[in-house]
Amino acid sequence: MGTVEKPQTPPRPRPQAEPATKTAAPPPAALDVEQGLRDAAKNVLRDAAFGKRPYLKMAFANPYNLSLLVGGLTASALTLNPFLAVATLAVEGLWLLHAPDSARLRHVLWDPRFAKLKNAMEAAERAERMKTLQPDARARVETLVARREEIRRLAAQNPSFAGDLLRNELVKTDRLVDAFLEMSLTCARYEAYLDSVDSAQLDRDRRRYDQISKTLPGDDPQAQIGQKNLAIVLKRIDKMKEIQRYLQVARGQLDLIENSFQLIADQIVTMQSPQELSGQLDELLDGVEAIRQTTRDTEQLIGALEREA
Repeated sequence: MGTVEKPQTPPRPRPQAEPATKTAAPPPAALDVEQGLRDAAKNVLRDAAFGKRPYLKMAFANPYNLSLLVGGLTASALTLNPFLAVATLAVEGLWLLHAPDSARLRHVLWDPRFAKLKNAMEAAERAERMKTLQPDARARVETLVARREEIRRLAAQNPSFAGDLLRNELVKTDRLVDAFLEMSLTCARYEAYLDSVDSAQLDRDRRRYDQISKTLPGDDPQAQIGQKNLAIVLKRIDKMKEIQRYLQVARGQLDLIENSFQLIADQIVTMQSPQELSGQLDELLDGVEAIRQTTRDTEQLIGALEREA
């Protein structure tokens, strides 16, 4: 008899391991909204620091509020839970309704942040502008900034100064600090320009062309060209002297601002009204404006020299 073959059981397929569950990434739209809100917050913070204080905008467009708002809406979108979005928006509405009108919240939360934000932005911009200055010039600017802060602190302690009037006068100290930095940069640039000019060579050219124009007959072409070159060299020498005079005046104005800030810091504790402070600051600002006009004239002068060189 033939051998009866037993049917073979087909092999069972091995169970495949289930792929690891990946965390769902936030929808692109949610990321775009979050980035847009962050950019808007930066713009509002800058406007708030340097302009009027929009407390409603600040209550909305600050990192903490935006983080909670975006986080709640994103969580609602990921979990498909509309109630979470409604709750998030409801809490946000209550915050925006009551927080901006609270004098206590303004004083505790926002006013100090406005001041710190403004100072931080100013310091960053000032540091960027001062990169071209020598260390001693940078130190002078920072010392003046520290003196300004001392004046503000001492003025706030003087009971004779009303708040609004005091703020109006202290804004002038900000303008003077900016002007001090501006003049320091201008002086550094003009000093670098003068250093790039070989004054000894100019003087040698002056003597050479003067000798040519005197020793040759007036109708000699070489003598005529020598006279023209002499006129140009003399003009350049005069312009160099004008730039040097500007530097002397500008350096004196820088010293005057420094000394005046020190004097104001010494006097402000005993001042009886902001008008006493106003007179000194206005006089300094008048001097700064005169220097600025001279700067514009000197810029035109340097431009003409560079074209002639």
